[in-house]
Amino acid sequence: MTIVFRVPADGAERVGFAYSPAMEAVLSLHVLVEPKHHPVQHGWVRAMRRLSPALKREIEVFAYAVRSYFPEFLFPRPTGGLRDFREELAALRTADPDLIRLEFAVPLLTPWPDDDGGGRDPRLLHRPDLRERLRALALRDSDPAMAAMLLDDPRALLERFLDMLERYWREAFEDEWARIEPDLAAGVSEAGQQIARSGLYGMLRGLWPEVRSDHRAERFWLERPHDHEVVIGTDDTLLLAPSTYVWPHVRVNCDGPWPLGLVFPVSSIAREARPRIPPARLVGILRALADDTRLRALRLIAERPRSTQELAPLVGVSEAALSKHLRVMADVGLLERRREGYYVLYRIVPGQVAGLTPGLESFLRHDDPDDPNDPNDPNDPDGRRHDRPARSD
Repeated sequence: MTIVFRVPADGAERVGFAYSPAMEAVLSLHVLVEPKHHPVQHGWVRAMRRLSPALKREIEVFAYAVRSYFPEFLFPRPTGGLRDFREELAALRTADPDLIRLEFAVPLLTPWPDDDGGGRDPRLLHRPDLRERLRALALRDSDPAMAAMLLDDPRALLERFLDMLERYWREAFEDEWARIEPDLAAGVSEAGQQIARSGLYGMLRGLWPEVRSDHRAERFWLERPHDHEVVIGTDDTLLLAPSTYVWPHVRVNCDGPWPLGLVFPVSSIAREARPRIPPARLVGILRALADDTRLRALRLIAERPRSTQELAPLVGVSEAALSKHLRVMADVGLLERRREGYYVLYRIVPGQVAGLTPGLESFLRHDDPDDPNDPNDPNDPDGRRHDRPARSD
């Protein structure tokens, strides 16, 4: 299932940028409830052990709503100046109660019932069968008071959520926002420069593999448990919002009345998280890629996991020959295999291709601290070049 956005390749004027203190605070809560997915932010997870026990309990009440979903009413609007935290909360308090109920119900009712690709209808939540199902799921994942508010008093539910968020802001996140806000502003500037230099789709390529794109077809898409196609017309705006705490995910909204768009990792965090490939492995990967058949196969696998039987006719070689090529790429860590019934599917190992360019750049700049031939090694007492023969790996 996919969410597809259609935007003209020359539609930079349809793109708006924003970032948000309230959104970033909630994304950091996701990190706290799912720390295993966020090694770059483990320092924050450790620091948040100091939160008061009462606040920790209240965060747990709402953990279901931020664990694998993101309430879309938190998407900032790409309009003018940056709202501060209290201005954002004041605006949220004016939201439609039915839409608030919808946003807190979606993570419990995924996949959404009667999803026809036209967006989620909040009126479904008045059906008796769905109310009973929602009650049972809410009691399983939260507390009875939250379940009652979700069904019958969404305004009180929103107030409870915002009260928790205000307490979290005061105890922990206000100082953190002061630290990261300049980095988010720089991220907006850098993304804007990328779009000016190489177009919207050039910028989106940096979000692969979470975001797949085809500039010729003027579309990009994300795999999600929700089918939807969104056309960004001349009167619409595609929101792009950098975030420190969203990595390694990309958050997407495709349903009004909330802004349509993406929350993506700010460039500084993406660079910090990008794997560095040691030179010995770098040589092996470059050797594995130095073949047109393997490159064509890799491009097809980048679109989606594929089997040898599917790939062989697309690449134009026999299954036996292709298996040898795939084994070469698997042996250097570019591909991994998984069995689905009769077939073995190959997929790209996350991060390996993304780490190739910085790994090569680091090697060319002599940045590798383990390189014995580094002429700039501060531990070399003479500062001389080591004229040693290169090893053959």
